[in-house]
Amino acid sequence: MEIVSRTENKLLNRVEIEFRWSHKGKETPSKKEVMDLVKTLEPGSNPDLIVVKNCKTRYGQALTTGNALIYETDGAMKVEPDYIYERHKGFRSGAPAEEKTEGDE
Repeated sequence: MEIVSRTENKLLNRVEIEFRWSHKGKETPSKKEVMDLVKTLEPGSNPDLIVVKNCKTRYGQALTTGNALIYETDGAMKVEPDYIYERHKGFRSGAPAEEKTEGDE
């Protein structure tokens, strides 16, 4: 993964990363794979506070681009719309246990 740009947005308490990922010979990376790689690019970041947006893979190319937002606190993440929380709910810590109990009912 190549970081195209990295910006510290102090007003919103987050780091904004624009990335390019060349994945020749491999399948298109999942959002979970992208989030895991972003977590390694920003040491000390909390995986529950990472949001991946605008992930696009070009047709006929093994290139995925997108943006990752890494928030410092849960309160700072409140600027994200509700649908973003829903989209990333499965990637949060404790999510599999919650889903499992819902399926058991």
